[in-house]
Amino acid sequence: MTQNIGASWEPLFKQEQNKAYFNDLLASVEEEYNNGICFPPKELIFNAFNFCPFNTLKVVIIGQDPYHGEGEANGLCFSVNDGVKIPPSLKNIFTEINTEYERVFFPSSGNLEPWAKQGVLLLNASLTVRKDLANSHKHLKWNVFTDAVIQYISDNSENVVFLLWGSFARKKGAKINRDKHLVLETGHPSPLSANRKLWFENQHFSKANDYLKSNKKTEISW
Repeated sequence: MTQNIGASWEPLFKQEQNKAYFNDLLASVEEEYNNGICFPPKELIFNAFNFCPFNTLKVVIIGQDPYHGEGEANGLCFSVNDGVKIPPSLKNIFTEINTEYERVFFPSSGNLEPWAKQGVLLLNASLTVRKDLANSHKHLKWNVFTDAVIQYISDNSENVVFLLWGSFARKKGAKINRDKHLVLETGHPSPLSANRKLWFENQHFSKANDYLKSNKKTEISW
Protein backbone atom coordinates (compact mmCIF):
# COMPACT_ATOMS: atom_id res chain seq x y z
CA MET A 1 0.00 0.00 0.00
CA THR A 2 2.81 2.42 0.82
CA GLN A 3 4.92 1.69 -2.25
CA ASN A 4 3.98 4.94 -4.02
CA ILE A 5 4.90 7.49 -1.37
CA GLY A 6 8.09 8.83 -2.94
CA ALA A 7 11.51 8.94 -1.32
CA SER A 8 11.13 12.43 0.16
CA TRP A 9 8.35 11.24 2.50
CA GLU A 10 10.22 8.13 3.69
CA PRO A 11 11.38 9.68 7.00
CA LEU A 12 7.76 10.35 7.96
CA PHE A 13 6.58 6.88 6.97
CA LYS A 14 9.50 5.16 8.70
CA GLN A 15 8.71 7.14 11.84
CA GLU A 16 5.05 6.07 11.77
CA GLN A 17 5.73 2.46 10.75
CA ASN A 18 7.55 2.00 14.06
CA LYS A 19 4.34 2.77 15.94
CA ALA A 20 1.83 0.05 16.77
CA TYR A 21 -1.18 2.01 15.53
CA PHE A 22 0.16 2.17 11.96
CA ASN A 23 0.37 -1.58 11.51
CA ASP A 24 -3.10 -1.89 13.03
CA LEU A 25 -4.34 0.73 10.58
CA LEU A 26 -2.92 -1.01 7.51
CA ALA A 27 -4.33 -4.35 8.68
CA SER A 28 -7.78 -2.80 9.17
CA VAL A 29 -7.66 -1.15 5.74
CA GLU A 30 -6.62 -4.45 4.14
CA GLU A 31 -9.58 -6.18 5.79
CA GLU A 32 -11.99 -3.49 4.59
CA TYR A 33 -10.80 -3.84 0.99
CA ASN A 34 -10.95 -7.63 1.18
CA ASN A 35 -14.49 -7.67 2.53
CA GLY A 36 -16.15 -4.96 0.44
CA ILE A 37 -15.75 -2.25 -2.18
CA CYS A 38 -13.65 0.69 -0.99
CA PHE A 39 -12.15 3.78 -2.57
CA PRO A 40 -9.76 4.94 -3.85
CA PRO A 41 -8.18 1.90 -5.51
CA LYS A 42 -5.70 0.40 -3.07
CA GLU A 43 -2.66 1.50 -5.09
CA LEU A 44 -3.84 5.15 -4.89
CA ILE A 45 -4.44 5.38 -1.13
CA PHE A 46 -1.22 7.35 -0.58
CA ASN A 47 -1.35 9.09 -3.96
CA ALA A 48 -1.20 12.58 -2.45
CA PHE A 49 2.36 11.90 -1.30
CA ASN A 50 3.39 10.53 -4.66
CA PHE A 51 2.33 13.64 -6.56
CA CYS A 52 3.63 16.17 -4.04
CA PRO A 53 7.18 15.45 -2.83
CA PHE A 54 7.99 16.88 0.58
CA ASN A 55 10.77 19.08 -0.78
CA THR A 56 8.31 20.80 -3.16
CA LEU A 57 5.57 21.32 -0.56
CA LYS A 58 4.03 24.80 -0.52
CA VAL A 59 0.34 24.39 0.35
CA VAL A 60 -1.69 21.84 2.32
CA ILE A 61 -5.44 21.46 1.75
CA ILE A 62 -7.24 19.19 4.19
CA GLY A 63 -10.40 17.32 3.19
CA GLN A 64 -12.49 14.85 5.18
CA ASP A 65 -12.53 11.59 3.22
CA PRO A 66 -12.49 10.39 -0.41
CA TYR A 67 -15.50 10.56 -2.70
CA HIS A 68 -17.45 7.34 -2.25
CA GLY A 69 -18.93 6.92 -5.74
CA GLU A 70 -17.68 4.46 -8.34
CA GLY A 71 -14.63 5.75 -10.23
CA GLU A 72 -14.47 9.13 -8.50
CA ALA A 73 -11.68 9.10 -5.88
CA ASN A 74 -8.05 9.29 -7.02
CA GLY A 75 -6.27 9.74 -3.68
CA LEU A 76 -6.28 13.55 -3.72
CA CYS A 77 -8.80 15.47 -1.61
CA PHE A 78 -11.57 17.28 -3.54
CA SER A 79 -10.18 15.76 -6.76
CA VAL A 80 -11.90 13.35 -9.15
CA ASN A 81 -10.65 11.41 -12.14
CA ASP A 82 -10.83 12.85 -15.65
CA GLY A 83 -14.23 12.34 -17.19
CA VAL A 84 -16.07 12.30 -13.85
CA LYS A 85 -18.71 14.96 -13.25
CA ILE A 86 -17.26 17.78 -11.14
CA PRO A 87 -18.73 17.50 -7.60
CA PRO A 88 -20.59 20.47 -6.08
CA SER A 89 -17.86 21.35 -3.55
CA LEU A 90 -15.21 21.41 -6.25
CA LYS A 91 -17.48 23.54 -8.45
CA ASN A 92 -17.61 26.07 -5.63
CA ILE A 93 -13.83 25.94 -5.29
CA PHE A 94 -13.41 26.67 -9.00
CA THR A 95 -16.01 29.45 -8.80
CA GLU A 96 -14.10 31.14 -5.98
CA ILE A 97 -10.84 30.93 -7.95
CA ASN A 98 -12.53 32.46 -10.98
CA THR A 99 -13.87 35.30 -8.84
CA GLU A 100 -10.50 36.02 -7.23
CA TYR A 101 -8.63 36.06 -10.54
CA GLU A 102 -11.45 37.54 -12.61
CA ARG A 103 -11.58 34.59 -14.98
CA VAL A 104 -14.39 33.35 -17.15
CA PHE A 105 -12.80 29.97 -17.92
CA PHE A 106 -14.27 27.06 -15.96
CA PRO A 107 -12.25 23.80 -15.86
CA SER A 108 -13.70 20.86 -17.74
CA SER A 109 -11.98 18.35 -15.44
CA GLY A 110 -12.02 18.01 -11.67
CA ASN A 111 -8.66 16.23 -11.60
CA LEU A 112 -6.40 18.28 -9.31
CA GLU A 113 -3.15 16.49 -10.15
CA PRO A 114 -1.75 19.71 -11.72
CA TRP A 115 -2.07 21.41 -8.31
CA ALA A 116 -0.33 18.52 -6.56
CA LYS A 117 2.54 18.60 -9.04
CA GLN A 118 3.12 22.26 -8.13
CA GLY A 119 3.48 21.53 -4.42
CA VAL A 120 -0.07 21.29 -3.08
CA LEU A 121 -0.61 18.36 -0.71
CA LEU A 122 -4.26 17.36 -1.13
CA LEU A 123 -4.70 15.43 2.11
CA ASN A 124 -7.89 13.81 3.33
CA ALA A 125 -8.19 13.21 7.08
CA SER A 126 -9.23 9.63 6.24
CA LEU A 127 -7.56 8.21 3.16
CA THR A 128 -10.15 5.50 2.44
CA VAL A 129 -13.92 5.05 2.43
CA ARG A 130 -16.51 2.35 1.74
CA LYS A 131 -18.54 2.59 -1.44
CA ASP A 132 -21.59 4.85 -1.05
CA LEU A 133 -20.94 5.42 2.67
CA ALA A 134 -19.41 8.81 3.42
CA ASN A 135 -17.08 8.97 6.43
CA SER A 136 -17.40 5.20 6.86
CA HIS A 137 -13.74 4.72 7.80
CA LYS A 138 -13.69 7.29 10.58
CA HIS A 139 -13.46 4.40 13.07
CA LEU A 140 -10.08 3.41 11.66
CA LYS A 141 -6.90 5.13 12.84
CA TRP A 142 -6.46 7.39 9.84
CA ASN A 143 -6.81 10.48 12.03
CA VAL A 144 -3.79 9.44 14.07
CA PHE A 145 -1.76 9.14 10.87
CA THR A 146 -2.91 12.38 9.26
CA ASP A 147 -2.39 14.27 12.53
CA ALA A 148 1.18 12.96 12.44
CA VAL A 149 1.54 14.15 8.83
CA ILE A 150 0.43 17.66 9.77
CA GLN A 151 2.75 17.68 12.79
CA TYR A 152 5.66 16.47 10.64
CA ILE A 153 5.08 19.19 8.04
CA SER A 154 4.76 21.85 10.72
CA ASP A 155 7.98 20.78 12.45
CA ASN A 156 10.14 20.09 9.40
CA SER A 157 9.27 22.86 6.95
CA GLU A 158 8.74 26.61 6.90
CA ASN A 159 6.36 29.03 5.22
CA VAL A 160 3.76 26.46 4.17
CA VAL A 161 0.17 27.61 3.61
CA PHE A 162 -2.51 25.49 5.30
CA LEU A 163 -6.03 25.91 3.92
CA LEU A 164 -8.57 24.72 6.50
CA TRP A 165 -12.13 24.71 5.23
CA GLY A 166 -14.95 23.90 7.64
CA SER A 167 -14.96 22.95 11.34
CA PHE A 168 -13.57 19.49 10.69
CA ALA A 169 -10.47 20.81 8.92
CA ARG A 170 -9.98 23.56 11.49
CA LYS A 171 -9.76 20.96 14.26
CA LYS A 172 -7.00 19.22 12.27
CA GLY A 173 -5.02 22.46 12.40
CA ALA A 174 -4.36 22.33 16.12
CA LYS A 175 -0.83 20.97 15.62
CA ILE A 176 0.34 23.66 13.19
CA ASN A 177 2.97 26.14 14.35
CA ARG A 178 1.38 29.40 13.23
CA ASP A 179 4.57 31.34 13.81
CA LYS A 180 6.24 29.38 10.98
CA HIS A 181 3.32 28.89 8.63
CA LEU A 182 0.26 30.68 7.26
CA VAL A 183 -3.09 29.18 8.29
CA LEU A 184 -6.21 30.34 6.44
CA GLU A 185 -9.61 29.24 7.72
CA THR A 186 -13.12 29.57 6.32
CA GLY A 187 -16.31 27.58 5.81
CA HIS A 188 -16.45 24.38 3.79
CA PRO A 189 -17.02 24.75 0.02
CA SER A 190 -20.04 22.43 0.14
CA PRO A 191 -23.32 23.89 -1.19
CA LEU A 192 -24.79 24.01 2.33
CA SER A 193 -21.94 26.14 3.63
CA ALA A 194 -21.67 28.21 0.46
CA ASN A 195 -25.38 29.01 0.50
CA ARG A 196 -24.96 30.30 4.06
CA LYS A 197 -22.26 32.68 2.75
CA LEU A 198 -19.51 30.84 4.64
CA TRP A 199 -17.37 30.01 1.60
CA PHE A 200 -17.38 32.60 -1.20
CA GLU A 201 -15.15 35.70 -1.17
CA ASN A 202 -12.61 34.07 1.16
CA GLN A 203 -9.72 34.98 -1.20
CA HIS A 204 -7.70 32.01 0.05
CA PHE A 205 -6.10 31.27 -3.30
CA SER A 206 -4.77 34.76 -3.91
CA LYS A 207 -3.76 35.14 -0.24
CA ALA A 208 -1.84 31.87 -0.45
CA ASN A 209 -0.01 33.05 -3.55
CA ASP A 210 0.77 36.43 -2.00
CA TYR A 211 2.33 34.64 0.98
CA LEU A 212 4.35 32.29 -1.21
CA LYS A 213 5.59 35.20 -3.31
CA SER A 214 6.58 37.15 -0.19
CA ASN A 215 8.65 34.14 0.90
CA LYS A 216 10.34 33.85 -2.50
CA LYS A 217 8.41 30.74 -3.54
CA THR A 218 6.78 30.17 -6.91
CA GLU A 219 3.05 30.87 -6.87
CA ILE A 220 0.51 28.14 -7.58
CA SER A 221 -1.31 28.24 -10.90
CA TRP A 222 -4.78 27.45 -9.59
